[in-house]
Amino acid sequence: MSRYIYPAVFEQEGDSYSVSFPDIEGCFAQGEGLQDSLDSAEDALCLMLYFMEQNKSDIPAPSDPNSVKTKNNQFVTLISCDTLEYERYYKKKSVKKTLSIPEWLNDMAVKKNINFSNVLQNALMHELGVE
Repeated sequence: MSRYIYPAVFEQEGDSYSVSFPDIEGCFAQGEGLQDSLDSAEDALCLMLYFMEQNKSDIPAPSDPNSVKTKNNQFVTLISCDTLEYERYYKKKSVKKTLSIPEWLNDMAVKKNINFSNVLQNALMHELGVE
């Protein structure tokens, strides 16, 4: 799974906010103002979930936002993230792959100036259901 949505608890501290995720242990964020805090919360959540995916850790189910208890200076909102989008953004480095195809197919592709890397990337994205 690459798309997630979790409740986050925002606590106002002057002009800034601290953010915690009741379902994701150790996942915190903060920011100056609400927009910066929302952006930081999304980044923190995505990074933590991506790390958990890579380590094959159990990812907890999100709580119902209505069940999250808050104090007077806190509120709950939902934060969404897409770990595949995160990975595509941060892991753009190309990786060299060696492959084998029949000589006749190679000859035809070279005559047509086919970009092998582009064809392989498009075919892999299609095969994996990634747009």
